[in-house]
Amino acid sequence: MKPITLLGSTGSIGTQTLDIVAEYPDQFQIVGLAARRNVELLAQQIRQFRPQIAAICDTAQLGALQEAIADLDYKLILLAGEAGVTEVARYGNSEAVVTGIVGCAGLLPTIAAIEAGKDIALANKETLIAGGPVVLPLVEKHGIKLLPADSEHSAIFQCLQGVPTGGLRRILLTASGGAFRDLPVEKLATVKVADALKHPNWTMGQKITIDSATLMNKGLEVIEAHFLFGLDYDHIEIVIHPQSIIHSLIELEDTSVLAQLGLPDMRLPLLYALSYPERVSTDWERLDLVKAGNLTFREPDHQKYPCMRLAYAAGRAGGSMPAVLNAANEQAVALFLEERIQFLDIPRLIEQVCDRHQSDNHASPSLEDIIAADQWARQAVLEFCQKLDKGDRAIAV
Repeated sequence: MKPITLLGSTGSIGTQTLDIVAEYPDQFQIVGLAARRNVELLAQQIRQFRPQIAAICDTAQLGALQEAIADLDYKLILLAGEAGVTEVARYGNSEAVVTGIVGCAGLLPTIAAIEAGKDIALANKETLIAGGPVVLPLVEKHGIKLLPADSEHSAIFQCLQGVPTGGLRRILLTASGGAFRDLPVEKLATVKVADALKHPNWTMGQKITIDSATLMNKGLEVIEAHFLFGLDYDHIEIVIHPQSIIHSLIELEDTSVLAQLGLPDMRLPLLYALSYPERVSTDWERLDLVKAGNLTFREPDHQKYPCMRLAYAAGRAGGSMPAVLNAANEQAVALFLEERIQFLDIPRLIEQVCDRHQSDNHASPSLEDIIAADQWARQAVLEFCQKLDKGDRAIAV
């Protein structure tokens, strides 16, 4: 059995990873679990998978978790806080760590796991978007594998198997288009949180679902693809593919185009990241192309999705700018989910923060620079939010 650790065990990525472990107990074994604050679910997971170590990030919930598992019949190391999550990441004999923590909070635990020599099944794209200048040198230094576990980058990685060095010309990232794919752009000013959370194809957490609606998720994936696969931004493109059957494509130097297809099921890229380079036989639903019918594509509407432009600009600026973009987006999405701003305020706030950071962009940021830029950007979003014209929109600040 392959020993693995799971960060973000109660979220969408975490629960689907544990579905895989439960289905293939002869293949995988849980060493460590870490979650943010869902005591009830984490307690259930501890009982079922019996990890050696577990942590809950919200220290206020530690007592409730201890009470919920007080009758356990084995010795469990139980920790709390960000330091506890980081300790779980580096602990024990796990060979791979699945990074399912949402946002930049996953950066420090991922670095700890890399420094402990563990392979990374990367489901937290912010690790590279914000921390790429620091993380990639550590990956090389410690000789670990950084395996993409989200659908798009897993598709690219799978297509690249057997492609010689220098053979890759272009990456095509497919996007569903999110909740507002077919909504006229002039109606976006009045959409509500509930509308943005209605993803047509995928079941995901709230933050990534909003990112899909703004297409910031795809802009962030462009930056991640740049770090993972080494192409410049002029050779990484986004295409709308409403059916979410083709998960991404690559074009080779001879103009051949390779694609990876599958039903929209996050377990597929997760399983491949865990089992690489092997393929585990499953009895999951298989893709029926006749049933799938037409596979269509169209160019994304840049007026409807301004976050794409912001992401490309931040990626090209490099340095600490992608960290600022990511943090500003996280904070703006949180404000939208709290109904403190409107949907179109998300890109507006992000752009203002990135513009302000231009003169302070660190070309070669340290980890401390990245953390400082992240914290600054979140505060800057809150400050800009307070300055929004209350006469134009109803915002409680």
